[in-house]
Amino acid sequence: MAKKNYIPFSQPPLVGNEIKYIQNAIKSKKLSGDGVYSKLCESLIQKQTNSKKIFITPSCTAALELSALLIDIKKGDEVIIPSFTFTSTVNAFILQGATPIFVDIDQDTLNISSEEIKKAITKKTKAIVPVHYAGVACDMNVISSFKEDNLYIIEDAAQAYYSFYNEKHLGTIGDIGTFSFHDTKNITSGEGGAISINNPLLIERAEIVREKGTNRSKYLLGQVDKYTWCDIGTSCLPSEITAAYLLAQLEIAKDITKKRMALWNTYHKLLKKAEDDKLIARPKVPESLKHNAHIYYAILNNKKSRDLCITFMKARGIIASFHYIPLHSSPAGKKYATSIGNMKNTNSISERIIRLPLFYKLKEKEQSFIISTFLEFLYKKII
Repeated sequence: MAKKNYIPFSQPPLVGNEIKYIQNAIKSKKLSGDGVYSKLCESLIQKQTNSKKIFITPSCTAALELSALLIDIKKGDEVIIPSFTFTSTVNAFILQGATPIFVDIDQDTLNISSEEIKKAITKKTKAIVPVHYAGVACDMNVISSFKEDNLYIIEDAAQAYYSFYNEKHLGTIGDIGTFSFHDTKNITSGEGGAISINNPLLIERAEIVREKGTNRSKYLLGQVDKYTWCDIGTSCLPSEITAAYLLAQLEIAKDITKKRMALWNTYHKLLKKAEDDKLIARPKVPESLKHNAHIYYAILNNKKSRDLCITFMKARGIIASFHYIPLHSSPAGKKYATSIGNMKNTNSISERIIRLPLFYKLKEKEQSFIISTFLEFLYKKII
């Protein structure tokens, strides 16, 4: 039984045509990948992002793993990654034998530090993986300037659908970009993702590797009379049911983003005084960037205060949350990866960040209750 005033941290939106499209997919008697709904999704994502080539995938994790295969990650390669990210960003490259090189984040944007990237590049560096935290762009001009012939840029744009950098959709700037349509994302299919192949030299191979190493895509287009095994490969095709749900979401992606931005802006406006009073730090988004309001967070003054705040809000039926535990300090991080620098920003932010509920159908009165409860905690000076 739901609690009175219960407000979840996140809630996947149901926007209208999901059930209709799923029923149509079932009636078509074609539920495996690369069907009508898959192609419609890929076409719409390509249009919305202006990507050179889009393939939808079962998850962003699968898209990242496909990325590692496409750039031929091997044992001995190094991949520069922020420690402040989800495990999928790292696992994709460890699985192919690479050593992740963790670097610190910028204390303002919470994105990978360009200065720390510069310090971490060696002759063994095969890729840089900028993670666009909360849908806010990393400094892609600077990061792109590090690119050399044998160094790839793989954008982890899991949180960044409908976010832009200098008018370019995030995930379409590096050699490859990856998106998530997980249950917690702005645009969702429960589980799901997509890969944007921006380097033209990788497109043909991507078509083969994602289809278990076969040239089946050419067969389906009538370009060959039979398909065969051509390369290493994996299965990166979501079902038509997943694609059917996703299409309904993509069709109103602009409206979903607009509603979330209104909620984000309300948080930002009404929490300004708390920042002025030095009780929190609010998100800092450069004016030139267009983000998608994926997360609204605040940085409290210390870990004890953050933890008590989460408990305080939960007791009133509001689910607020911390975020990533730094990967460099985790058991697997110590085993499989190397860190450069002291990680002071990553460590500090991880201990003090709180994320407030933000989802498409969050009501105005619910958001007002969240804000008033949060401010009540801050101004009671519990710590």
